Amino acid sequence: MDNGESSYRRYLLGDDQGLVEIIRDYKDGLILFLNGFTRNILTAEELCEDTFVKLAVKKPAFDGRSSFKTFLYTIARNTALDWKRTHKEHVPIDEAGELDSGERSLEDTYLREEQRITVHRALDKLKPDYRQVLWLTYFEELSNKETAAVMKKSVHGIETLVYRARNALKKQLEKEGFVYENI
Repeated sequence: MDNGESSYRRYLLGDDQGLVEIIRDYKDGLILFLNGFTRNILTAEELCEDTFVKLAVKKPAFDGRSSFKTFLYTIARNTALDWKRTHKEHVPIDEAGELDSGERSLEDTYLREEQRITVHRALDKLKPDYRQVLWLTYFEELSNKETAAVMKKSVHGIETLVYRARNALKKQLEKEGFVYENI
């Protein structure tokens, strides 16, 4: 049982600290995932809040057939799709990067940040399904089965989508002159 599942069970039994733990553990990843739908970090934050409100108020049943993270990201995806149906306008926001505070040289930090920005910009140019599958698989580290559950596709469909998305990302990065042998 992963931490999210145990926290959710505690919340359902009346321990509000369980919901606090879920929000703390999943908020940042959900916001970034939802930003892929909205192209606006502020809207993504609002949708993240809506996701947690649905979890807190509706208290949907978690049957344990998937991981809690898959369950939560499915709720978030459905929230984003509902939002997309009612909002046609997307306002892009400039990407703000986080600086590495490690002990690497300033030049190394700068180069890594530039690579990260280039990858995110390339991801933004991909089809929504490609962007979504790459995000869930590589950034959120969901398995193909979990990603399939979130995206409501078959595992084989996800495997095919990951393959095509990776190729599309590679082509986009090459168009932009990205050198990815050092990553």
